[in-house]
Amino acid sequence: MSHPSAPPPYSDKDPLYPPPPGGYPQPGGYYPQPGGYPQPGGYPQPGGYSQPGGYPQPGGYPEPGRSTQPVPPMPPMPTVPLNIGGPEGYGPQIEAGEFGSWDDKAVRHAFIRRVYLIISLQLLVTVGIIAIFTFVEPIYTFVRRNPVVYYVSYPVFLVTYLVLACCEGPRRRFPWNVILLALLTLAMGFMTGTIASMYSSKAVIICIGITALVTIAVSIFCFQTKVDFTSCAGLFAVLGIVLFIVGIVTAIVLAFKYIYWLHMLYAAIGAVVFTLFLAYDTQLVLGNRRQTISPEEYVYGALKIYTDIVYIFLNLLQIVGSRT
Repeated sequence: MSHPSAPPPYSDKDPLYPPPPGGYPQPGGYYPQPGGYPQPGGYPQPGGYSQPGGYPQPGGYPEPGRSTQPVPPMPPMPTVPLNIGGPEGYGPQIEAGEFGSWDDKAVRHAFIRRVYLIISLQLLVTVGIIAIFTFVEPIYTFVRRNPVVYYVSYPVFLVTYLVLACCEGPRRRFPWNVILLALLTLAMGFMTGTIASMYSSKAVIICIGITALVTIAVSIFCFQTKVDFTSCAGLFAVLGIVLFIVGIVTAIVLAFKYIYWLHMLYAAIGAVVFTLFLAYDTQLVLGNRRQTISPEEYVYGALKIYTDIVYIFLNLLQIVGSRT
């Protein structure tokens, strides 16, 4: 068998896939020639890339966890009335934190109105009892002959005062705060009326007028002055302790021998000290000072100012009554 002297033509290499029209590309067509690669100058120049300044600045990125969408405005917080559940000054207590900020003028003004409304009712009851004990002859004759009224009312006053002053629960919980405050007012009124019945009606009227003037003057002074009595809480605590000790010593001395000048001196010191206490407690109620009373403590604020006013009256009565 004879062999062909030459290989078959390129067109017959694969008869199943005929060559494309125009023939296969030549070997030089698959890869570019050495001169066909792009020269280094064809790449972008270093200045052609975006500079670092083109990226967002550090402050331009949103903070972690914060949405870039605009935040809708918050709706206004509704105001909680201070006389929920009853007339002004009474009603179920509101939980702490529902009164709003103490710096809110509306809250503070409502608190002041409530405190002074309670004080007005207390003083009205006390003055009424004093008037009965002083001007109704059968009653003041009975009280003078039977001082047991004073000795019975004093323990009631002392117990209710300590409960309201030291126990936060009863003085904030309705109706216990109202009941205790009413008992304290009646007991204080009976004590004051019993003492007033021992003096002349002229002295009682004069002392009521002086006490009213002192109270009004101190209140106006506390509204206008820039002096902050609440920043001297330690000094007032010392004054209270000294007055208490001096009172005990004076009572012991006077029990054995009555000394007129000692009695008058103690009464004068007591009137001055309780006037300062009235200024201190008034500023606690008014606020805008270093120390303030919480808006929930309207019973405590009324209790403090009421007892200060009554003690001023009693000390003035000892001074004026001894000269009439």
